[in-house]
Amino acid sequence: MPKSGLVALIGRPNVGKSTLLNQLVGQKVAIVSNKPQTTRNRIIGVQTTEECQMIFLDTPGIHRPGHLLNKRMMEEVYDSLRGVDLLVQVVDVSERYGKGEKFVLNLVQKTQKPTILALNKIDLISKGKILPVLEFYNQQFEYREMIPLSAHKGDNFELLREKIAENLPEGGEWLYPSEYITDQPERFMVSEIIREKVLHHTRQELPYSTAVLVEVYDESKRQQGFMSITASIIVDKGSHKKIVIGRAGQMVKIIGTEARVDLQKFLDLPKIYLELNVRVLSGWRDKDHLLDELGVRSANYTQELSIDNRLQTTERKMEDGSQNPEE
Repeated sequence: MPKSGLVALIGRPNVGKSTLLNQLVGQKVAIVSNKPQTTRNRIIGVQTTEECQMIFLDTPGIHRPGHLLNKRMMEEVYDSLRGVDLLVQVVDVSERYGKGEKFVLNLVQKTQKPTILALNKIDLISKGKILPVLEFYNQQFEYREMIPLSAHKGDNFELLREKIAENLPEGGEWLYPSEYITDQPERFMVSEIIREKVLHHTRQELPYSTAVLVEVYDESKRQQGFMSITASIIVDKGSHKKIVIGRAGQMVKIIGTEARVDLQKFLDLPKIYLELNVRVLSGWRDKDHLLDELGVRSANYTQELSIDNRLQTTERKMEDGSQNPEE
């Protein structure tokens, strides 16, 4: 009997949820970096087989909110937990158990949702250290499965996908067409690809107080294999702007060059004109209008996660000819 369900990937920042999502879906739908709080939005990735449709929700890393941005990120997490059928709690086994991991565990215990524990980054520790971690978590909660894996290397990834499918409800209607991959608008993905390059090249020099806003998205010549994109890299301080621009403009040039290559692949176009500007907007993480524009949703904009509502949305969009049920 066919299966279908919503699966939330939850965990602390930088435990590998986005890498895992990309592996599970089979293509890149979420950017990846080694900086905490890279994921700011709830991202849907869909994997459909002949017998099962798995709708994955990649949520922001669970952390103590400070700025309005962080509060909205945590709202995304709590919203995601309300209507899902299964949780995948992702733990970084290379990090010591602390307050952050305890908070995530308490959240899982309170929800009482069916949960699979994914012990990620086993490639970074010796095998002898895995068993004590398994024993500890086994005493904390009745997990459906406990799977050591490496999202980066793909170890035990297929096993995780099989166990997720096994633990989804039977007889559920498929919520999306079989070819559907993600709910993220193309323009949003463009901004994320650029932001990924900023995070990668600035590393520890620049805190995660940066964002990318696409201001011009000219598709008028797309049929001829060309697009023009203008985006602003938003930073919080003048000193951060100097870092992003780099000496004689070399840093922003490198960011733009690498982003253009990835954008050409993502948009399947031979040529893209990409212009990057760097803007200082002090306190942008606490500005409602800018967060709205960046797509970091507030509690007033909650996407309903019930199967009935999603099915109705999909049917309505398909009837009017839309390719993306979430547009």
